[in-house]
Order: sequence, then C-alpha cells, then structure tokens
Amino acid sequence: MTSPLTTPSSEGRWTPRLWGTLLVLCAAMFLDALDVSMVGVALPSIGSDLHLSTSTLQWIVSGYILGYGGLLLLGGRTADLLGRRQVFLVALGVFALASLLGGLVDSGPLLIASRFIKGLSAAFTAPAGLSIITTTFPEGPLRNRALSIYTTCAATGFSMGLVLSGLLTEASWRFTMLLPAPIALIALAAGLKLLPRSAREKNHAGYDIPGAVIGTASMLLLVFTVVQAPEAGWASARTLLSFLAVAVLLTAFVLVERRSPSPLVRLGVLRSGSQVRAQLGAVAFFGSYVGFQFLTTLYMQSLLGWSALHTALAFLPAGALVAVSSTKVGAIVDRFGTQRLIAAGFALMAVGYALFLQVDLDPVYAAVILPSMLLIGAACALVFPSLNIQATNGVEDHEQGMVSGLLNTSVQVGGAIFLAVVTAVVTAAAPADATPQAVLDSYRPGFMVVTGIAVVGLLITLTGLRGRGTQPSIVVTGSTVKEAEAERVAVRD
Repeated sequence: MTSPLTTPSSEGRWTPRLWGTLLVLCAAMFLDALDVSMVGVALPSIGSDLHLSTSTLQWIVSGYILGYGGLLLLGGRTADLLGRRQVFLVALGVFALASLLGGLVDSGPLLIASRFIKGLSAAFTAPAGLSIITTTFPEGPLRNRALSIYTTCAATGFSMGLVLSGLLTEASWRFTMLLPAPIALIALAAGLKLLPRSAREKNHAGYDIPGAVIGTASMLLLVFTVVQAPEAGWASARTLLSFLAVAVLLTAFVLVERRSPSPLVRLGVLRSGSQVRAQLGAVAFFGSYVGFQFLTTLYMQSLLGWSALHTALAFLPAGALVAVSSTKVGAIVDRFGTQRLIAAGFALMAVGYALFLQVDLDPVYAAVILPSMLLIGAACALVFPSLNIQATNGVEDHEQGMVSGLLNTSVQVGGAIFLAVVTAVVTAAAPADATPQAVLDSYRPGFMVVTGIAVVGLLITLTGLRGRGTQPSIVVTGSTVKEAEAERVAVRD
C-alpha cells in the first residue's frame, strides 16, 4: 500500500515528496556502505588506542558482517509481515544509537557488540528500504530509474567512506564511528514524515517461527564459519564440523519452508531462472569486488607505502564513475534489459581485474591502476542496479521484502565466502623470504581467483542470454500474477 502523495503521477513525474522518500531510503543505503568502508582504515588506530590484538580487531569488522549477513532473511520477511515503514524506521533508530555507542565506548567487547547491533539493524533497513522502493514505484522505467539512483548511493557511500576515514582517523577513530549517527537521525526524522505507510501482510497463515529460527541460525553459523576458517584452518575439524552443521541446518530449513503455510522464504521464487541468476550474480559480483579491494589495499599500503588517504583516492575514480552514471543506468536498462547489462558489466569487471595483474613495485598509476579502476567502476554501474531490478521484477508486493532479503543475503554471503577464499589463497602462497617482490608474487594467485570469480559470474549470466530465443525465463510469483504479465517481464529481462 502506498500513499497518493508518494505515488508517481500518470505522466511519470516525481513529486517533491516522492523525491524525499527516495532520498531517505538512499541515505540508509549510503550509511550502510559508508560504515563498512570507514572502519577498515581506522582499525590500526582503534587497536592502538584500546590495546586490542589483531584477532580482536578482526571482530570489529566480522561482528558487523555476522549481524548483517545472518539476519537478512529474517529482516526481509519481517518487513513484509509487520509493515515496511515501521520496520525500516525502528531499525534506522537502532542504527543511530549503535553508532553513538560505538564512538563512546572504551572497551573492545563493547565496540564489537555495537558493531554487531549495527549489522543487525542494517539487516532490517536494507530489505525494508528496497521493498519500499519496489512497492512505491511501478515496475518499468520509473522503478528502474529509482533503483539505479538507490544502488548508486551504495557505491558512493563506499567510496566516500574510504576517503572520509582517511581524513577523520587523522583526528580520532571515534569520529568514524560517530559520523553515521547524526545522518541516521536526520534520515529518521525525515522518514517519519515522508515514508508511505504500508499495511501489514494480511491473510497469511501465522508466522514461520521454526523457519525464522533455523534460517537465522544457519546464516549466522555460515558467516561465522567462513570468517573464522582462515584462522582455524579450512581443513580443521572445527571448520569441517561447522560446515556440516550448516548443511544440516539448511536442509532442515528447506524442509520446514516446504511445509510451512507462511514460509520465511517461498521456495517457488527460486524456480525462476532469472531469479537464480540474479542471486548467483550478486554472490559473484560482491565476492569478487571485496576480494579485489582487500588485496589492492594491502598492495598499496604494505608494498607501495601509500597512506590510507592516498589509497582511498586511488579507488575514488571507480566510485565517481558510478555516481556520475546514476541518472543514466535506468534508461539503459529500459533499452537493453538487465541480462545484457549484467553480462557486459561482468566482462568489464573481469578485464579490469586481469589488467591489474600487471602491477609491479613501481606502478604508473595512469597506465595500469587508473584504467582498472575505471573498468571496475563502469562494471559496478551496470551490474549492481541491474541485479536489483532483475531480482525484484515480476514479484508481488507482499513478497518484495522477502526477495530483497534474499538478494542482500547473497551479496553479504558472497563477500564473506570469497574474501575468506582469497585470504586463504594468499596465505598459502606467502613466501618464507618476505621480500617486497616475493610478497607481490604471493598476491597474484589471489588476483587470479578474483578474476576467475568475475568470469564465472559472466558465464552464469550468459546462460540466460543463450536461452532467450528458446524459452523465456519467467519470474515465478504468487498464483495471482497473470501469465501475460509474467511473460512481459521475462521478455524485457
């Protein structure tokens, strides 16, 4: 249900209130990305000030990932059942309070707890915000434009976070924790006035408590296992038993969802080829980029001796390209469809990663690093909005939160899994004689893995293009969606 004040006019014009609604949702997405990127640069200062070990510092990052990735499925379905506006605003308020707490604490465990709470709140704001957009803007050019702006804010927030963290950490790492608080409070105040009221889902057969418990437990354990695997050892009994427990929990989750009258995740959604490709594409897209960013940061700071700010500015062209293209991507999607843009984006991403393999200990920025960043930025501008559009097209309003939660879960789990894989590959290749050249050579297998992930994402996407001429990929929604509408969606995507 949307308010008339926030519904686009019949001519497609956006009212000031509609723009305000989108800006509030963009602010929350911006904060999520900003928070992730700002913390990494501040970790050395945090460790020095709070006297934390390296293993404890890891949990300042991992605590956020654990709360975010582990609770996204629950967050998405909660938005459908309890009302998107209510869930979004409550979670945004919790995010602001946790940011304030994180900037004031003098204890490592309390800081980690604040990060977990922030991740937990983001697990509710992200799917609720995305589903508010997809239920406010009608499917087609208007929604495509809104989603391209929305997803651009994530890339912009991530890029600005790198730069801001380099500046703020010079004064105090606490400013990197405190900065999101006032922005979140301003967005909360604006959201109370602007966000459309949404009705709770009616006619559902109760709440899927067993599914919520098992699904959340399986995601939490999966993220925890992947994060800890490089330290514990991938072949250690602890890691193997944890993965076995994840497999058991996921099997139990599928069985519960198949029998539940009101499932946390309706498995029929995954019968759609385009939906599965969107989810797998999200895993490959974010997994490859997180691995690349991790290795490139080590290369620039540890081997080249660049400062945190210098490193952040090196990444800036990619984010700037995404920001500049924000108003154009929706129109490109309208013309070419999501599948072609995702394929083109993965191709650009793979070329950008492969080009970066040529770096050495005395790189010419304009010759190698800048072209790589521009190719990767162009790829992000094409892929991320298109994945969001493809995942939410053809899905009924009452399941938009669920699908949004699935997509965000794919993004976070992909990032956690492939970052751990890349870390393990680099660790295995670590030289005994740690000369700068030997260390750089140990990074190259990691960059190759990152490139390979992007190539796999491209191949997955191409399966959708290959099948377009024989059998359209129809998004499977609830029984009330007309077949003609489903076919229209499939042809466009």
